[in-house]
Amino acid sequence: QVHLVESGGGLMQAGGSLRLSCAASGIAFRIDDMGWYRQTPGKQRELVAVITSGGETNYADSVKGRFTISRDNAKMQVYLQMNSLKPEDTAIYCCYAKVLSMTMAASDKWGQGTQVTVSA
Repeated sequence: QVHLVESGGGLMQAGGSLRLSCAASGIAFRIDDMGWYRQTPGKQRELVAVITSGGETNYADSVKGRFTISRDNAKMQVYLQMNSLKPEDTAIYCCYAKVLSMTMAASDKWGQGTQVTVSA
C-alpha cells in the first residue's frame, strides 16, 4: 500500500509564493505519473499539474508560467512551487500518484489535501 501526505499549504497574499510537498510512503513496484489537483466548493476538480516518472510535465492553462512541478523519484516525493499566487488559486490541493503494486495491480492514490488560501 502507498500512502500520500501533503504539506506546505497555508495563507498567502496575492503575488506571494508557496511550495507544496507530497511524500509517498509504502511499497510499490513502480510509481508512474504524480501530480496535483485542486478543488473548490461548487467547482469541478481541476488538474493543476502532472509529471511523469521521466520528468515530462503538463500544466493547466491557468497556472502555466506561475507554477512548477517537480519530483524526486528516490524520495518518492512530488513538489509544486507556486509563484505569483492569485486569489483564484485558493483551493484544497490534493496530491495523486499512479501506482503499480508488487502484484502488478494499477491504482490511483490520493492524499488528504492541503488548503491554500490566497488573499487579495
